[in-house]
Amino acid sequence: MPLIKKLHLSIWKLSSKLGPFAPFIAMLILGLVILSATRLGLVLWKFERVTSTGKLAEILLQGIRVDVIQLCLIAFIPLLLAPILATQRMFKAWQKFSYVWVSIALVLLVFLEAATPGFISEYDVRPNRIFVEYLKYPHEVFSMLWGGFKLEIFSALGAVALAVWLVHKFMRPWLTMSSGWSNTKVWLVWPLIVILAALGIRSTLGHRPANPALFAITADNMVNSLVLNSGYSVVYATYNLMKETKSSDIYGKMPREEIFSITGTKDADIPTQTTLHPSHKRDKPLNLVIILQESLGATFVESLGGVPVTPNLEKLKEQGIWFEQLYATGTRSVRGIEAVVTGFQPTPADSTVKLSKSQKNFFSIAALLEKQGYNTEFIYGGESHFDNMRSFFLGNGFNQIVDQKDFKNPVFSGSWGVSDEDLLNKTHEQLMAHHQAGKPFFTLAFSSSNHAPFEFPDGRIELYEQPKATDNNAVKYADYAIGEFFKKAQQSPYWKDTVFLIVADHDIRVRGEALVPITHFHIPALILGADIKPQRYTGLASQLDLPVTMLSLMGIQGQHPMTGRDLSSLAADTPGRAMMQYNDNYGWMEESPQGKQVVVLRSGKVPAHGTYDTKTKRMTEVAPPTNAKELEQRALANVLLPDLLYNEQRYHLP
Repeated sequence: MPLIKKLHLSIWKLSSKLGPFAPFIAMLILGLVILSATRLGLVLWKFERVTSTGKLAEILLQGIRVDVIQLCLIAFIPLLLAPILATQRMFKAWQKFSYVWVSIALVLLVFLEAATPGFISEYDVRPNRIFVEYLKYPHEVFSMLWGGFKLEIFSALGAVALAVWLVHKFMRPWLTMSSGWSNTKVWLVWPLIVILAALGIRSTLGHRPANPALFAITADNMVNSLVLNSGYSVVYATYNLMKETKSSDIYGKMPREEIFSITGTKDADIPTQTTLHPSHKRDKPLNLVIILQESLGATFVESLGGVPVTPNLEKLKEQGIWFEQLYATGTRSVRGIEAVVTGFQPTPADSTVKLSKSQKNFFSIAALLEKQGYNTEFIYGGESHFDNMRSFFLGNGFNQIVDQKDFKNPVFSGSWGVSDEDLLNKTHEQLMAHHQAGKPFFTLAFSSSNHAPFEFPDGRIELYEQPKATDNNAVKYADYAIGEFFKKAQQSPYWKDTVFLIVADHDIRVRGEALVPITHFHIPALILGADIKPQRYTGLASQLDLPVTMLSLMGIQGQHPMTGRDLSSLAADTPGRAMMQYNDNYGWMEESPQGKQVVVLRSGKVPAHGTYDTKTKRMTEVAPPTNAKELEQRALANVLLPDLLYNEQRYHLP
């Protein structure tokens, strides 16, 4: 006990040097001790699973980093009030306020950590979205807990009671301290304290702040959750749930049986489940490489009506299946990933790459191919935790991730990571290694050079315009990197066994006066490699059609929940449809005898109608046509369906 008293006094002696900010320094020290100790206990409990990842030291060290983020978050709001409350005149009120704030925070942290073992036993992960959602159903949840978790209830309550007593004793010295700082000193030091707290929350000087995906350092979701603390996990889950409240019913409601009827699905465990019978039957299915091009819209492709900055893509299109009327589902990279990798239809909510219910057991072509013995990998020149990509991919079928830290001596590094040249050089290296290993593979490579501030190495291209740092020049460089990659790929042993897809995630700067600027959803896509024959696909198509088409060309047989069409089994001029999410507006476009008819669903307003002219690239609003009701119902059913599939978690492998 004397040792504990000495430590207690030492903490407050150190903390008191920062005057009115002392309680937050003390909280930081004690909080780090509590959270590190509980994490160590959980690691010892799950020691076999933790050590099997080979990341024990990194888990503990990164855990401290997460704890600093959490504790700085807790301190930030009261720190913002300090210039007013921490003055000499208000000091007593500041003492009481900060005492209550810190005490409640520490007790809540203890409570969440005490609840963690029981939650992990049930859900194999720290308290997360489920924990938050259960708070809405106190009667049912308490009945469940009382029926099967009495030990956990009393343990948590005991921990809270003990924490209340200990935290009160720990914080008591703060209530007896006097105001030793002048108002001037408080106001001078305050900006530095706030900046340090903000840096602690951001946890990096890099391009993007830390988020849970950064700490997904293994392929085991439970072990990744140990890196976090339960307070951080719950706060982040709450933040995500707040964003998820925007659902497709902002456009209207429809009975579920009508949704299934209109979309041709059924009320089953997996409503959209279908069996793929490939158009190309093969004894040995092909490998798959998808090169997802950042912001490479049709506006950069001369043959699609854009500027002439993609000469290599224009040459390559003569060697494969070229799509002349393909449309993206959204305006963000994660929406493009969602469409190309999972075949999931867009909604007004965030992409499923970022939403909580889709972080595990959500369908992706990687999960399907992994089940069939494929090695599945994601290659990115930047930080893979950006936009939650790393966490989503590791939870849904990808077994290997290569990102910025894995590039040794890159040719060029910019704000968004290494250049496309480096990305595709690494992709070629990986494909050669996979070929030599003799195991089938699926590789997704995601470019980043065509992103503001448009940085790329000198001396590679003749600039399209001045100054150098423009989107047109960046696209021309990205196109150069594609050309160089395919020169090597076509001379490599993996070429004859591999089918490639080059496709944009979305266009750049999607904007315009139209309810949905359809021209900026128009993107290029090219399938080539192996025995693919040249073809122009002129029918209307969506990004959603690509994953199904690629699997069919590979010769893959199996069941999946994707709603896209197998374009390889259709005539090149088959009428189609496209769906586009633009902020809160949902555009549905389909080919009919009347031309390309468009209906735009809007929140709180009646649907708008229009026709789209692919030659002028303009949508003209028109009065509701004779088939308006049918169009509106089809669009509504197709935006409500993915919302239903996501919320009921019914979009997964059979």
